[in-house]
Amino acid sequence: MHLAYPAVLAVLLFCVGVYGVLARRNAILVLMSVELMLNAVNLNLVAFDVWLSRAAEETLHSGQALTLFTIAIAAAEIGIGLAIVLAVYRNRGTSDIDRLRDTAEGHESPTADDGDAPTPDTLTTGTSTTDGTEKAEATA
Repeated sequence: MHLAYPAVLAVLLFCVGVYGVLARRNAILVLMSVELMLNAVNLNLVAFDVWLSRAAEETLHSGQALTLFTIAIAAAEIGIGLAIVLAVYRNRGTSDIDRLRDTAEGHESPTADDGDAPTPDTLTTGTSTTDGTEKAEATA
């Protein structure tokens, strides 16, 4: 078997995984797409290990050993990732990534970096007190 067949399959799997990460909105589907990309890397590791072992007299099978480590890391990653997704789903009620990003950005105050700008919910004018803080008075 030629090296091109598993390499092309790995490229296709990796491209499907990248598309899934970039286009999907559900966090679980994004995690599944990351797993597809890791499996494409594993396929390349094993294919190149077999291809290189035919050329060498001594075979160490280091590609297959690295694949086992990658599978173990992927299992830990998916366990932690699913735990985070479930915790976020319980707190926010959704696993839609766009809505979670908008929610996270919504917590930021629209004030300037120095923190002296007034909040938009009240119309105030500031008068200084003796201790240096600003006292708000309603103008409406």
